[in-house]
Amino acid sequence: MRKIGFILWIGVLFLTACQKNETSVPKPYGYHRIAVPDTSYIPFEQYQSAMANYPYTFALSANAEVQVRDDEPYWINIYYPSLDATIHCSYKTVQRNLRELTNDALEFVYRNASFANAIPEREYAHPEAKVYGVLFDLEGNTASSCQFFVTDSVRHFFRASVYCNCPPNADSLAPIYQYLRTDVTKMVETFEWKRN
Repeated sequence: MRKIGFILWIGVLFLTACQKNETSVPKPYGYHRIAVPDTSYIPFEQYQSAMANYPYTFALSANAEVQVRDDEPYWINIYYPSLDATIHCSYKTVQRNLRELTNDALEFVYRNASFANAIPEREYAHPEAKVYGVLFDLEGNTASSCQFFVTDSVRHFFRASVYCNCPPNADSLAPIYQYLRTDVTKMVETFEWKRN
């Protein structure tokens, strides 16, 4: 009886060992799930009393921190600590140089063209607020996922670009990119000039 059991065990062992050899396929890389926070918005000048003197206002995410930059007057960074991402914002006074400022903004956007899969543009025009601009959505593995500029065509020019503080990877950063695109769209849609 033992011999039969041993022979059966050996037979099963041979049958499983002699299965067809399949080439192994490496598993794709996985990414950690990124949970983005819920958003509520506050007026830009309510964030800090010093912001009341700025020539512009917009709806600002309550999850962001405004960092004043010393480069130029009214330049700021909007930093998202939970996402480690920044929206770099610059402001210039238009002095018969609107074409130059616009060309600089476009050149800055299209520096990423070789890395982008596409760069759809969305124009904004709010004549009642004298706000006209373009929002650029840079798709693919670009350093900046979203940029925009707005102007009143006479006195003010504001430009912003979004950066995550890590190597660009559109697949793994997709939830963050989408979250920041929503915030940037809200900024553009609520943008107003405070001095005319």
